[in-house]
Parts: sequence; C-alpha cells; structure tokens
Amino acid sequence: MDLQGFAGLLSGDGQALLAELREHSPADELAAATRLRRTYDAGLVSAALGQARLRQRAVAKFGEEDAYRMYFTPNGVEQSTRKSVATHRAERFKALGVRRLADLCGGIGGDALALARAGIEVLAVDRDPLACAAARANAAALGLADLIEVRCADVTEVDTAGFDAVFVDPARRTGGPGGAARGTSMRGGGRAAGGRTFDPEAYAPPLSWALAAARTVPFAAVKVAPGIPHEAVPPEAEAEWVSDRGDVKEAALWFGTEPGAVRATLLPGGASLRTAAPLPDPEVRPVGRYLYEPDGAVIRAHLVAEAAAPLDGGLIDETIAYVTADELRPTPYATAYEIGDVLPFGLKRLKALLREREVGVLTVKKRGSAVEPEEVRRRVKPQGPHAATVFLTRVAGAPSMLIGRPVTGTSQT
Repeated sequence: MDLQGFAGLLSGDGQALLAELREHSPADELAAATRLRRTYDAGLVSAALGQARLRQRAVAKFGEEDAYRMYFTPNGVEQSTRKSVATHRAERFKALGVRRLADLCGGIGGDALALARAGIEVLAVDRDPLACAAARANAAALGLADLIEVRCADVTEVDTAGFDAVFVDPARRTGGPGGAARGTSMRGGGRAAGGRTFDPEAYAPPLSWALAAARTVPFAAVKVAPGIPHEAVPPEAEAEWVSDRGDVKEAALWFGTEPGAVRATLLPGGASLRTAAPLPDPEVRPVGRYLYEPDGAVIRAHLVAEAAAPLDGGLIDETIAYVTADELRPTPYATAYEIGDVLPFGLKRLKALLREREVGVLTVKKRGSAVEPEEVRRRVKPQGPHAATVFLTRVAGAPSMLIGRPVTGTSQT
C-alpha cells in the first residue's frame, strides 16, 4: 500500500469498505474481493482488505475498540508497542511531571496515543511517510489530534530543546526474544537469548545516538532489546524490563529517575520489583514442596534473588532461575507449582509414570535442558483425564524431571 492507496481508505468509500469488512473472515477474501469490486474501485478494495487483515492482527496489541478504529502498516503492527506497555510508560512520564515529549521513531503512533491519553503533548517523528500518515490518521480517529503533532523527518535532525522528555524507540536488528532465562550466570551474560550478540550500534538510529539524545532533556526513556547485557546499561540510567501476562515485551533505559536502579514491572497488575543494590544469588538447596517460576521480566532484570527472599527460597541449581521452598507464599513475581516427584531425567520412566497416573494434558517446561517440549510429548504420548506439569531442568547439576501442578490463587497479580 502506498500513500495514495492509504488516502483512499480515509475517503467516504474507504470508510464504508472498512466498516463492511470489520467482521470479514480471511478465508472468504477471494469471494469478498470479487463481490466488492462490483461496487468499488479494485485498488481501493485491495487496500481495504489489507487494512482489515492488519486490524484483525492488531486486536491482540491494541484491543478491539482501538484496533478497529486505527490504521496500520505491516511493520507498524509488528513493531508498535503493545497498548498496556505504552500506557504504563505514559503513566510513568506523567508521574514525573512531563508535559511536552518528543517521540522519536514514532511509527504509526502507538506510544504517542498512550502519551496523549495521559495528557502529554507529543511531537511524533518518523522518516517513513506511510507510517506518519497512519499516525496522523490514528490521532484523529481516537480524538487526540490536538495533542499529537506528527512530523515526517530524520529523528537525528530534530531539535528537542524545550521538551520535558524524549522517548526513543530505534529499530532493533539484533537481540533475543523476551521471556528466556538468563544464561550461564545468575547475574552475568553478555548475549541475548539464542546466542545472538547484542549489537547496539546496529540499531537505527544507533543506540549511542539515542542515549546522547536522552541526555539532552530532563527525562527520557530509550527502548532497547530485552536481551541487553546489564554491563551495557549506562551507570546514570535505570533499566526496566516489562512483561505482559508473563511474556517479556521490552526493556527501557530511563534517564532522570533512579541512576543504577534495576526494575521488573509485571503487567497488567503493575507489580514492580526494583533494587539499586542487588542481593547475592540465593543458595542452592534440595527441591522442596514448591517450585516457583519467576516471571520473565524478573529473570531478565536479574532480580531472582529479590523475588526469592520473601519466599525463604533457594535455587535448585546455581545456573537455573527456578526457586524452591517448603512453604507456599503469595507473590506477584513468580508462579507457584506443587512438586510431587523429583526424578533423574528419562523419557521412558516419565512415560510410564504418566500412563500410570492417566495424564492426558501435559504441560512441558524446560530450563537448562536440550530436550524440546514437542519431542517429549511425541515420545510419552500422554493419554487420560488428568493434567500435570513436568519441568525438564537441572538439580544441583544433574539432568532432572520435576513433576507437579500449578497452585492457583497465590499470585497477587
């Protein structure tokens, strides 16, 4: 879709098409295209069908009410910030007293919309003309045009003097997916999940430029890959990892807040674990009655020790971010499981045990194991009315299987 095609979506015919395609099923696209082309221009029908697909994909990030009023590009759907995360960040800026903010690399305006809804005046800058057109349309569609100015420009040429804050979201070409456990050290590790080296200068614009821009205003946040090594965080920055319903969505470096602090924020509940002086790693101890699986943001932030302390918990292995304890205590920072069996790793033994207990619904989790969950399910062929969770991991260095069930009603989120 080009700018002309996008402009057509804003016309009367374009709006009528989008309204008609709201409940459209992709499986019926050919028939719908044939029918609609009898009434509307073929190019406009094609653009509307593409936009309808993007809106359906965007519901997961923006919610149905906003997604079906907004406009998207393919990159915009993939790269834009999830609404819950953008709202959290906007509220942080609002609490800091920010009134005017420059949103650099603003894309289709996902963050700008959340900031404007928090009452912040936003200059949203991006060099992609189509993304800027979508951002303008989104501001208008959600009634926020008075607070959002969209400028199509190179962000490195924008003067941010006079702004209270900047938010920079550079395109990241490297970095691992969120939610993975830390590597071989509970505190260290300079590689993103999957073994990819974190290369901040491969960002567009480079992270060095983004950090320099952040230092020119009273407050700033720079979005980075969740796999950023802790040693790459500037000493004057606060590093925050954010998860949404257990999935790590992003990391951000904050300036003007708490230099040297590390934070894990869990959405949608908003629980936030932070420290400026990390605790030593918990001691390794035998597996107790309960196993706690820390949230991915807690793991990324290297705050497993801080999450374990209120649980009176220890580690099952010095390199594995599973916490074990004898008592069940509520915590928003980890999911609790009651463990019934701790066994040496062996799929034949696991298959026999599951068959004996008539387990047909099997959840397989792994940390520190090379065996893939899909392979386990294929090999053990679970059958029966009962459910169980198996952890493939290491206990004091030995490949092990922990079998149990999740404990409900203990999380504060």
